[in-house]
Amino acid sequence: MFPTVLRVGLARQVGAAIVLLAWLMTAVRAVWQGVPPDADRQRVYFANHGSNGDFVLIWSVLPPPMRRRTRPVAGADYWLTTGLRRFVGCDVFDAVLVDRNTETRTADPMAAILAALDTGASLILFPEGTRNTTDERLLPFKSGLYNLSVARPEVDLIPTWIENLNAVMPKGRSIPIPLLCTVTFGAPLRAEENEDRHVFLARAQAALLALAPESPVS
Repeated sequence: MFPTVLRVGLARQVGAAIVLLAWLMTAVRAVWQGVPPDADRQRVYFANHGSNGDFVLIWSVLPPPMRRRTRPVAGADYWLTTGLRRFVGCDVFDAVLVDRNTETRTADPMAAILAALDTGASLILFPEGTRNTTDERLLPFKSGLYNLSVARPEVDLIPTWIENLNAVMPKGRSIPIPLLCTVTFGAPLRAEENEDRHVFLARAQAALLALAPESPVS
């Protein structure tokens, strides 16, 4: 076990290396289409999910002051399986780890997410709930995004479209294919007072799809 000061220093170096690697492999660029970058605003970035590297790409394109306060929401079943994954997930990304197994979990994942927001952190999450390996652009959204907005209505939800990463890291490949990627940030939205859950989720999904290239949603 590294002393705390060494562990923190190592985590920062690994984080910087991940940002550099993301840029080298994807030449990723951020497109602030509907909202400017703002280190002083707390946000939840909700994105499409087609690759294990999705949150890494979003995290990497954020300006450093924003990156330092932004935590991905990720599955504990993946990030706690080995010591290396635990270090990267907990120390490098400071991920909010949630138990995705509805049959065995003993804690409410939303409680951990809200607790992270209450510390002032911004979050990255994927409302589809799992990787989309279908031909559809998006899977149906889970209720978590709606529950979060109702519980913390002051927090801006930012639709975030990741383009091309699933082509860089297709399922089954361990070596990335170099390809230009973009992360497009749309206009913020929030659940309106007394808004129906299904109406909100449809609105959020449409806002995300509207950022996709050649999206049929206007």
